[in-house]
Amino acid sequence: MDKNRIKKEFKEWIEALLIALVLAVFVRTFFIEAFKIPTGSMRPTLIEGDHIIVNKFVYGAKIPFTKNARIPGFAKPKRGDVIVFLYPEDTKKNFIKRLVAFPGETVQILGGKIFIDGKELSSGKFMNKYYYNRGVFENEDFVLTVPENSYFVLGDNSGSSKDSRYWGFVSEGYLVGQANIIYWPLWRIRLIE
Repeated sequence: MDKNRIKKEFKEWIEALLIALVLAVFVRTFFIEAFKIPTGSMRPTLIEGDHIIVNKFVYGAKIPFTKNARIPGFAKPKRGDVIVFLYPEDTKKNFIKRLVAFPGETVQILGGKIFIDGKELSSGKFMNKYYYNRGVFENEDFVLTVPENSYFVLGDNSGSSKDSRYWGFVSEGYLVGQANIIYWPLWRIRLIE
């Protein structure tokens, strides 16, 4: 083998690796990202050790090196979505919870049930769950209004979840994406609902 051919093949390998790296960073930044669930705050939906895929594109991924600029998404967050967001008390961390209420809505936890604007949430994602009065909701008479450009989120395992009851609201700008799929371990593979 001559040196020119070896150089050419080496250059082709380096180019292919660089292209793959750029594509991987692009996909991770704007489309999907993998996360591992560290706690049981979303049990039984997600358990410790689940590996999930988060769709960043659905709501519009944040553009790196900008304050709050986003690419346009193709859907708005919906009540009941399992969302990943920057933790309001430490934006270097990602958290995952279920979206419960939108800006301008009132939230009350009464008898283990969630009430939005005075009406009980009774859809499938909120049925058969008991929501504890913790944090600011220790008094069942407490009613909270979600501020503009913010969301109220709760863990499905509300008995051991630090969520909006404790640290407040999730700013729209902190939204990372929607959790879509558990891909590991193999026996847990499923769509996230």
